[in-house]
Amino acid sequence: MKQQRNTKQRQLVLDAVRERCDHPSANQIYLDVRAINDKISRGTVYRNLNFLAQNGELLHVKVSNTDRFDCRLDFHYHLLCTECGAVCDVPLSYHAELDQQFGLKNRLCH
Repeated sequence: MKQQRNTKQRQLVLDAVRERCDHPSANQIYLDVRAINDKISRGTVYRNLNFLAQNGELLHVKVSNTDRFDCRLDFHYHLLCTECGAVCDVPLSYHAELDQQFGLKNRLCH
């Protein structure tokens, strides 16, 4: 497997997610990174977000209206506001048996 190097762009994307606690969308991260580096493309940000999520450095939170990203990597639940679309962490302990009981497939938790 090809070794992936850590690029400046990837580090900017990772830092941007880590600086936020509101489970930002890819577009929000793009705007944050673009404010720092106006040469970075939307595609570069999106590719790096997906790369970081696939490699376990970020959590990809899949919600109905847009995908979000989270720097918190432990298993935990999320709440989605049906009014404004905000996503937040639930301050409860994670229980895998609840996922099984309700037929969840870690869509809003990790």
